[in-house]
Amino acid sequence: MMNEHDALLDNLDRLAVAMDSRFRLPGTNIRFGWDAILGLVPGLGDIAALAPAGFILLSAHRMGAPLSVKGRMVWNIGLDLVVGSVPLIGDLLDVTLKANRRNVRLLRAWHAEQNGAVQSARASSGILA
Repeated sequence: MMNEHDALLDNLDRLAVAMDSRFRLPGTNIRFGWDAILGLVPGLGDIAALAPAGFILLSAHRMGAPLSVKGRMVWNIGLDLVVGSVPLIGDLLDVTLKANRRNVRLLRAWHAEQNGAVQSARASSGILA
């Protein structure tokens, strides 16, 4: 059974893929998304790409993710912003960082860990989910 956090994580996955991996460079395995495309617009593009990243971070906060997870997410966002702000070379490196996908993976791993702990506690106490 899917709970609201699982559904949210699936939506965040779709957002992260759109931002980081939606398109493939023909004849290669190189994938890029709207983040890289927006980054081609000097200044404004990198700032516009922060909105989806911020939404993923806000979702983590609302889900109750600990500061350690959110801190790593902020690091990924900051690194993406700094690297992406370097003209041309930064845009190429931005394709490899995929900060949004990394952040959703961090959040999903934390959520799975929490669910595992809850299931384990229920099993040991005899409560069935």
